[in-house]
Amino acid sequence: MNAAPDGSVIRREAPRADLLAFEVKDRITKPDIEWMSSIADAAMKEHGTIDMLLIMSNYEGSDLGARFDGYASAVMARSVAHIRKYVVVGAPAFARAMITLSGAVLPVETKTFDLADEAAAWAYLAEAGPAKA
Repeated sequence: MNAAPDGSVIRREAPRADLLAFEVKDRITKPDIEWMSSIADAAMKEHGTIDMLLIMSNYEGSDLGARFDGYASAVMARSVAHIRKYVVVGAPAFARAMITLSGAVLPVETKTFDLADEAAAWAYLAEAGPAKA
């Protein structure tokens, strides 16, 4: 499945198996965040270390149930030990500030790009090579 159940998130094709790429196209629902979390969970179990690219082409927030989903929160907490690079394209200003701050205090390298610079984000991740050396 390339799209989440409610369609707010789609999985984008990536050039390597240890790079997950998602595009947020609408308001994120609980079923969609659980779908996305299950893919990330499986990738972390399979590869150990992964990179993640999140493209926020039309982010319109998230439903309350999505923000407080237990499974998604557990996957997010575990991801700190498994994500090498977390790259976000098109993040709103408040999210960009939070991403930058988290990169300063967590062992995950974070980087943000403007939506118009999506190609640069892909190039940055390509240059980085596989997540696990």
